Amino acid sequence: MTIYALSSGPGSSGIAVIRVSGSDTKKVLENTTNLALPKPKVASIRKFIDSKTKDLIDEGILLWFPGPQSYTGEDMAEFHVHGSKSVIDALHSSISKIEGCRLAEPGEFTKIAFQNGKVNLLKAESISDLIASETEIQRQQAIKLMSGKSSDKFNFLRERLLKILSKIEAKIDFPEEDLPDDILLNINSEAKSIREEIRKILNDQKVGERIREGFKIAIVGPTNVGKSSLLNYLSKRDVAIVSEIAGTTRDIIEAHLNLDGYPVVISDTAGIRDSKDEIEKKGIKLALKKAENADLNIILIEPKSVDFRDFFKDELLNKSILVVNKMDLGLNQISSYIKKYDPIYISIKDEINLDKLINFIRENLKNKFMSSEDIFITRERHRINLEQCFECLKNFEEKKSLEDFDKAAEDLRLATRYLGIIVGKVDVEEILGSIFNDFCIGK
Repeated sequence: MTIYALSSGPGSSGIAVIRVSGSDTKKVLENTTNLALPKPKVASIRKFIDSKTKDLIDEGILLWFPGPQSYTGEDMAEFHVHGSKSVIDALHSSISKIEGCRLAEPGEFTKIAFQNGKVNLLKAESISDLIASETEIQRQQAIKLMSGKSSDKFNFLRERLLKILSKIEAKIDFPEEDLPDDILLNINSEAKSIREEIRKILNDQKVGERIREGFKIAIVGPTNVGKSSLLNYLSKRDVAIVSEIAGTTRDIIEAHLNLDGYPVVISDTAGIRDSKDEIEKKGIKLALKKAENADLNIILIEPKSVDFRDFFKDELLNKSILVVNKMDLGLNQISSYIKKYDPIYISIKDEINLDKLINFIRENLKNKFMSSEDIFITRERHRINLEQCFECLKNFEEKKSLEDFDKAAEDLRLATRYLGIIVGKVDVEEILGSIFNDFCIGK
């Protein structure tokens, strides 16, 4: 089967790139140009025609990549045409009329590249992240992942585990032979060393996931204190409805921001108060859940706010900053318990001290991302498989001796499997769909 799709962005543009890959790529080129194949990897000017009617569609650039020296490892071509919707639709229609051709599914080109050994799973994911990157730090992380540093690390750890496993399996295959004591000691020492390296990787404060998904900030607090107004101010647009009516916000409203190159997802939540309204109570429950999962909470109150501490657990307060809005109304009503938390006093209405609040958020971001030099985990699936590998090694080490070699070997087999899943060294068909469906069509 030969696949095709628009690989450049949708909408009108100066140039559009339509990519074709598969065994019938040569047939596609012959039917859409009526000319001999161009030289491989050399841009050639061609007139593109309808494969059935032979009517002229457009004139543009054709690139021909014979397999296996192509992105997908198959015969592949790219049509560079004028980027109008009519030209793209006409060329798509022309290719669809050729037997054996169909429109590509999301991420299918990269999926084929993975299946043909052109990229591993980590590099495939980094390509997706690079396409989706919106901030400089996201771009840098995707490029680092593409460089193969993470792949090399996981492959190296896996190879070390395989060496340990080979020694244990040798004992299983030849039980009459005694392994030297130093080999047994080295096995335990090496397994412990690998587990310690994995522990260090896991103890990364989830920096990679924060960069990829965005630093999560939740604005929480009582009703009518200005949470929606603060979200709108930080977003520089009207994201949330602002009203003097208490309880206007009942669901989570999110905005994605680029703050000094750092990706931020900031959420406006329902006002927290005792309420008998079932819908509002669900909104309050969502607000507290969002605060639990946030990297930073902005607890927004006003001078006359009642004691807010009953609504927040200590662990939430530890990752929160207290902000008192409406300072233009006067600060004489502020109680002593609020002052204990060293709040930031602002006025959204008069735009007082908002720069101080933003600077505080910036410093918090920098502190969270300062350890981003060596990032190996960028997705939840990486972390889950590393945690499983860590547990298998822990089980292996907890065996007081290697007398039960079969069980010891199984622990290591599972540990190597979990490392292999990260880079795609084992059968990972069950996770391919979820990974490549995140791609755009044409990639």
